[in-house]
Amino acid sequence: SSPGLASAARSAAGSGAPRVPRAFAGGFEAEMSRKEALNVLGLREGAKREEIRDAHRKMMRINHPDNGGSTYLATKVNEAKDFLMSGKRGSRIL
Repeated sequence: SSPGLASAARSAAGSGAPRVPRAFAGGFEAEMSRKEALNVLGLREGAKREEIRDAHRKMMRINHPDNGGSTYLATKVNEAKDFLMSGKRGSRIL
């Protein structure tokens, strides 16, 4: 689970109105960023390759079109995994 979503849930519980963290307030970015890739997979900076693979598998089980999920969301999950596994950091490549 993403730390941003957890804190939003805690905030919403006390106020009665749901609060969405700024990072989640809109759709997806035009080009995948490291921050967005981590958010899509529910990971934190510094996640290891094994953690990325495990998070990807978990998200694909939930969002795969063959299981009633969204083709668009499955594409974004795959894009996030590919981005993180490539070692990119924003516009630089490690």
